[in-house]
Amino acid sequence: MASAPILDFDSVNLTEDLFSKADVLKVLKQRGTFEMLDGVLHMDAESNLIVGYKEIRGTDWWASDHIPGRPIFPGALMVEGAAQLCTFDFLQRQPEMVGTFIGFGGLDETRFRSSVEPDCRLIMAGKVLRIRSRMFIYYTQGFVEGKLAFETQIRGVVL
Repeated sequence: MASAPILDFDSVNLTEDLFSKADVLKVLKQRGTFEMLDGVLHMDAESNLIVGYKEIRGTDWWASDHIPGRPIFPGALMVEGAAQLCTFDFLQRQPEMVGTFIGFGGLDETRFRSSVEPDCRLIMAGKVLRIRSRMFIYYTQGFVEGKLAFETQIRGVVL
């Protein structure tokens, strides 16, 4: 059974960037085809919640081959987008670490609940479960038009 949403859609402005793509690129190291975070919409340190998005387009590099005739955004890229969102939040909380590379440490309880097809906006939300100086764990969910597409726990580690 899918988990309850960690994002209250009525309380967050999903139309205006808090941090733009340019802001994201100042913090994250992924470039080109692996830029999976197009903007951050909401950050709340008190509730430990961050919300961002990725625009999913039929012209994206993966779309013609995954799956021909019916492009489906790969689950691995959904999780990569959520990891980048969590990394952005982690580095914003520790500005002295900006420029540090954060790698995947693991995934737990990963479930894909619905397909993500172009053209849409994948809204990703992350909630801090644990932060240490050199690692983090966030619970994340992804949504398209309010429908849960995936959920997972992401572990990031300083490399």
